Parts: sequence; C-alpha cells; structure tokens
Amino acid sequence: MAGNYVELIGNLTRDPELRFIPSGAAVANFGLAVNRRWRNQQSNEWEEEVAFFDIVCWRELAENVSESLTKGTRVMVSGRLQQRSWETDNGEKRNKVEVLADEVGPSLRWATAQVQKTERREGGGGGGGFDAPMPAAPPAGGYDDNEEPF
Repeated sequence: MAGNYVELIGNLTRDPELRFIPSGAAVANFGLAVNRRWRNQQSNEWEEEVAFFDIVCWRELAENVSESLTKGTRVMVSGRLQQRSWETDNGEKRNKVEVLADEVGPSLRWATAQVQKTERREGGGGGGGFDAPMPAAPPAGGYDDNEEPF
C-alpha cells in the first residue's frame, strides 16, 4: 500500500484509556513499545533499541480494544500516522505524531486468544466488508477544539 501506512508489533505500555467525545464517539488511547534486538558484530553482545508510539482507536475498535487488551499485551497494529497540533494554556505550541489505528489484534506468536465476535452496531460499524459503508470521519484532528489531548 502506498502512502501513509504503518504496521507495528509491540507491547502495550499502559492499559487502554477509553473516553467519549461530546458527539458520543468512543476513542481509546494506549502506548506501544516496539523493540529491536541485534547482536553487535564487533563486541558479540546483544543490543536493544526501543521505540514508543501513541496509538489512537475510534468507535467500535476503541471499545473492543479497551475491553480486550491490558498493559503488557503483545499486539499488531496497522494504521496511519497523524500529526496533531495544539496550544497549551501558557501559549506554547505543541505537536505530536500518533498512529491512528485501522486494525489492532493480539500477536499469537507467544500467546493464545479467545475470539468473540461482537454484535454489529447500528450505522455499519465501519468494519464489515468491501460494500460496508465507511464510518463518519472523526472531528478535525480527532478532538473537540476545547478538549485537552491525552
């Protein structure tokens, strides 16, 4: 897939936080640690590098993630990068790059999972098939203008 698309495999650094914006849409946020490990050819020692990402899930995905995942769970996340900008109460400008998740699933390399299909909610649910209606887009930037970022 061309363009802005990422796939990550890592461990949750904290339990997902589920919130609801004023329109009633669910949003879940969690941290993901992605580890890279390699053997240094010169010292023959193992070295490790960790990258941290903030993951944002919307609507049914948000609710399912918050019900199913906990800190430490190894997951696969696919989605796109999204940059948000805001101004603090002190007038400082801030920017943050997050992963806006399309799909989140448990990694079954070192674990098992019990999959339970949820009932489809009214409005298409945004994950049916090729002919399923697309979900409504989140508000610009994903947040109400008066809302503080996570």
